[in-house]
Amino acid sequence: QVQLVESGGGLVQAGGSLRLSCSASGRTSVGSWFRQAPGKEREFVAGIRFGITYYADSVKGRFTISRDSAKNTVYLQMNSLKPEDTAVYYCGTVRGATMSRDPRDYDYWGQGTQVTVSS
Repeated sequence: QVQLVESGGGLVQAGGSLRLSCSASGRTSVGSWFRQAPGKEREFVAGIRFGITYYADSVKGRFTISRDSAKNTVYLQMNSLKPEDTAVYYCGTVRGATMSRDPRDYDYWGQGTQVTVSS
């Protein structure tokens, strides 16, 4: 069983930046961020697996995912934020080592952290 705890959300103006953190209770091969806006499905934002990073087209060039393996922590640096980035952000991981953009493939989730971008 892996426990994930997110932090770092908040309220920011458009064009601003935030950094999210996701601390895991143990080692994981895959670390991903998803987001869910009201009335919408949970969508893939970014993932990292053995140093290789993956991004949704909507955040490419603005968001950066990284990890500190010694701390079992995955980060999401979000720059040039837009109102449409407003959502609850969740980190997730899998039991195995397969990267996926489908939230149904994930076994463990954090509690979520709210990100609100004002215009």
